[in-house]
Amino acid sequence: MALIQFTRNHQDHSTDKGYQFEFFCDRCGNGFMSEFQASVAGYATSALRAASDLFGGVLGRASSGSYEIERAIAGPAHDKAFREAIEATKPSFRLCPKCAKWVCVASCWNNQRSLCYECAPDVETELAAAQAQSTVEQIREKVAAQDLTKDIDLTNQAVALCPACGARTEGAKFCPECGKPLRPRNECPRCGTKLEAKAKFCPECGNKM
Repeated sequence: MALIQFTRNHQDHSTDKGYQFEFFCDRCGNGFMSEFQASVAGYATSALRAASDLFGGVLGRASSGSYEIERAIAGPAHDKAFREAIEATKPSFRLCPKCAKWVCVASCWNNQRSLCYECAPDVETELAAAQAQSTVEQIREKVAAQDLTKDIDLTNQAVALCPACGARTEGAKFCPECGKPLRPRNECPRCGTKLEAKAKFCPECGNKM
């Protein structure tokens, strides 16, 4: 008895009308559908069943008998259709000798190496991917080396929420909800001049602290 392949990566779409199978690539999952093969016994049975619904009686018993006949021959007919579908579909697949996976020729087979791309990746593809990845890594390194905080005060205490009303400050000098000053205590709330810790008046605008 001949060995039947593709017993794992396929779906059977056969009905009592005929046989059809879908085969999948083990690597990318792309599917290939075999041509539909009509079942003569299936169509005959369907015709008898339809007649049985209309007339009943003898035809009903004939339909039942035909169904038993169909059941008796469906196994060999189904297996034959499956083998024929495999033979028709195999040109679209290759069996990788290293990983023993069935892969599609269109996307997953390295014809130069006679291996699947999982076992023998395409050099140009890998080079392009490595160059792109390296470019991104270098961009991140160069951005990290830049001083992007020169306009941000990193020493004074930042306030995310207004202590008076709890609104988000969004980096403002005054609360956008209640108007309370959000400047740290070592800055003048009127002009923003840096002050000594114990200053009572702003040396720039004279505002009382």
